[in-house]
Order: sequence, then C-alpha cells, then structure tokens
Amino acid sequence: MNDAVIESRFSPQDFTSDQEIRWCPGCGDYAIVKAVRKALSEIGSAPANTVFVSGIGCAARFPYYMATYGFHTIHGRAPAVATGVKLANPELDVWVVSGDGDALSIGGNHLLHLLRRNVDLQFLLFNNEIYGLTKGQYSPTSRQGTRSPSTPLGSVDYAVSATIFALGAGARFVARAIDTQQAQLPEIFKRAHGHRGASFVEIFQNCIVYNDGVFSDFAERKSAPDTQIQVAHGKPLLFGSERDKGLKLKTDTLELDVVTLGENGVTEADILVHDETNRMLATMLAGLDRPDYPVALGVLYCNPGESYDAAVHKQIDEAKQGATETDLNALLRRGHTWTVKPH
Repeated sequence: MNDAVIESRFSPQDFTSDQEIRWCPGCGDYAIVKAVRKALSEIGSAPANTVFVSGIGCAARFPYYMATYGFHTIHGRAPAVATGVKLANPELDVWVVSGDGDALSIGGNHLLHLLRRNVDLQFLLFNNEIYGLTKGQYSPTSRQGTRSPSTPLGSVDYAVSATIFALGAGARFVARAIDTQQAQLPEIFKRAHGHRGASFVEIFQNCIVYNDGVFSDFAERKSAPDTQIQVAHGKPLLFGSERDKGLKLKTDTLELDVVTLGENGVTEADILVHDETNRMLATMLAGLDRPDYPVALGVLYCNPGESYDAAVHKQIDEAKQGATETDLNALLRRGHTWTVKPH
C-alpha cells in the first residue's frame, strides 16, 4: 500500500463521537484513540464503512468514542464477533480493540484462530501488563514479581509475550508501538490497514493508576534512543543516541548480539538488515528484552497471504456456479428413514 496521505472527505474530528471519554486522566488510551482517528482520516476511511469491535476492559470502551459503527461484546469474544462481521460484509473495514487480559487470558483461544485464519481486519492489543478495569490484578503479560491485589507477594507466573504469541499463531502482519509515540503510531496503523489479512499491533500502554511507569525504562523519551530499536524493512538494525549500536547475528548460537560500531573491528556491514518477510528474524526481535537488549518497535513481520474471508467467499461463489436448483422438500424426504422402537 502506498503510505502517502490520501485526500479524505473526513477529518479526525469526523471520527470523534459525542460521548464523554471516561478513561482515567493521563491514561495512554487517549493517545491511541487520537492516533487511530488521524490514521483513519489519512487513509481515506469513511465512518459509515468502519466498525470497531471490543471485548471487556478499559480498552473495550473504544467503540463509544468513535463516530463509526461499533460492537461492545463480551469478555474475550471480540475476535469471534469480528470474524462474523467481516464474513457477513467483507466490504466493511473492521478493527478489533482489546487489552492484554481480554485478548490473552479468556480470549486467547479466539485470538489464536483469528490470526491463523488470517481474517482481514486490524487487531489492536493495548498492553499495560495489568487488569485495569477490575482494579489492578496481574494479567497474562505481567512480569514475575508484579505485586497486585491478586498477587500481594509478587506474581510467580511466567509472562506471555503478546508479539511472540501472535507470530506463533500464524499472524502474517505483526507490529509494535508505544502509546505516546504520535509520529510513529498513526503510521503503524496505516501499514496495518494496508495489509490484506489479519494485522496484529501490540501497543505498550501506560496504566497511570495500577501500573504506572511499567514501561518507563524504555518508553521515556530521554532513554529511548538507547533502549528502543525502530525497525524498518531493508534498513540495518542500528540504534543508540549516536546510531553506533546495532544487532549482529551470532552464527554459532543463532542469537542476536548487541555490538558497537568501531569496537572489535565491527562495521555497519556486520549489522543485520531487517527483513520483515522473515518470520524467524521477527521472532528473535520480539524476544529481545531489557535491560540487555533494546525493545524492537515497528513492523516486525509482514508477509501477506490470502485472507480467510476472501477464501470463504471464493469457495461459496465456486459452489454456486456448479449448483443446480434443488427441491428442498424432496431433499428432506429422500432416502431411508428409521423408526426407533423401544425394547
């Protein structure tokens, strides 16, 4: 898809509903809804052709704040409902909004099948590593040691990586972003929208009340150059305030290693070049974690394939072409019948 801005009849304000936003002041969701409205305007979307589907949680209030069609579903079932919407009317532009608990706990099975089927929609996962709506219990993405009302001594669970989960489920478009990055976030949404198939975007989102600052070690602007790596297809994986650090593949262990240009003879030719069509590289990038590695942001993987809804409707059209009219009454009465007699 051409990322150039398309002249649109609709401004971001046209996608803004008349509902009062009821997120906590300072919540990262404000920045995300702003970026979504901007992206929709720039890609030339129309409110009457756009649908937002959500589950349960703070993020699930999203449809109320969009002047589009919307469906606030039940816990974890947004992917199933959104699949039905897209199959019923493939011309609709469908977006799913979910939190880390809604999507990866009770909704994990539904999300898995949405991604492996490659349904043509955008799935936005707001990850704040906590259950915000129900007052701060630990979630599937909470790190070990997280103290919460449900784990006062600290969580002993291993955390789920939302991005690695998506790649493992067969997602063909996987990206990451931070709620406050208003320059990058709309561009990520535009790339996701341009991909035909299931587009999965994980957004690191700050919960100012129950998990404030959980991403500050890499999300804050002052530390970002050294703690984030913005990946771009065909570009070397460089980062750092001086752009002098990079990722190199260790051929003996097939792991990524952080190196510094000029040290031990390292040059830019040694730095790995990002290939967004390489699932294995995307998985390795998704697995990078602080403090030893920078957090990978941007489009980690994009390898389009036929969407589920397109395949289903193609199958239906082909079946119709070879079909003949059938007498339903005769069909129901055709063949043998059985009478079940009691002993």
